[in-house]
Amino acid sequence: MDASLSTLVNCEKLSLSTNCIEKIANLNGLKNLRILSLGRNNIKNLNGLEAVGEILEELWISYNLIEKLKGIHVMKKLKVLYMSNNVVKDWAEFGKLAELPSLEDLVFLGNPLEEKHSAEGNWMEEATRRLPRLKKLDGTPVIKQEEEEEGDI
Repeated sequence: MDASLSTLVNCEKLSLSTNCIEKIANLNGLKNLRILSLGRNNIKNLNGLEAVGEILEELWISYNLIEKLKGIHVMKKLKVLYMSNNVVKDWAEFGKLAELPSLEDLVFLGNPLEEKHSAEGNWMEEATRRLPRLKKLDGTPVIKQEEEEEGDI
């Protein structure tokens, strides 16, 4: 991700998937970026997102090597996060997603954490308990406990 990216001032959607990118960088000039697609790269962490933290609404970062979610908290407007097939293993890292005030659509399939708890049958319940604002998880609408109870009346 070289410095020429910063010249794309009016760019709203940037797709750099399948490029062997190892680090997120040079996003400073992208003042209108709403959607960033970095799937199928070799990204190991989320450093470098600070430059678009106040504006980015969707981050597509599936099929990378992300294990830690340090730095995700800067994404104040992020509504959609597609990060399937990474290597997030524990709830402590997953819990950092609760720091995203606008997150409503998350795809997390194919991470060791999801695979383990799906096999145990409690993935949806555990994930939505930790992220109560989610409206959609792994492509499935999230039904809140209150909504289920109202339906039973």
